[in-house]
Amino acid sequence: MASMTMRVLCVIVACMVVVAPYAEALSCSEVTSKLAPCFNYLKSGGKVPPACCDGVKGLNSAAKTTPDRKTACTCMKSAYKSYNGINADNAAGLPGKCGVNIPYKISLSTDCNKVK
Repeated sequence: MASMTMRVLCVIVACMVVVAPYAEALSCSEVTSKLAPCFNYLKSGGKVPPACCDGVKGLNSAAKTTPDRKTACTCMKSAYKSYNGINADNAAGLPGKCGVNIPYKISLSTDCNKVK
């Protein structure tokens, strides 16, 4: 009986190890939520709200893997297309204004499949 219990526990632990990297995958809703405080700045410019930079920094921290960065890129492009009036220069400059370096330009022309 103890042997069977040990086998079941080993299978459960193995499943947890395999699934864990996928459990924390970045979603578009998370990207949009983190960037929501930025929308007025992205349209009108001016001073970047602290809540916006908090979101940008949080998103940068959450996008730890290449698939997460690709997801963030794709989601940002989708949001960019969905919200009318976003200024391209404000979008491209936002990470720098928040003290964050990202490995691609925020632009509709960015190929998110090439993001590393």
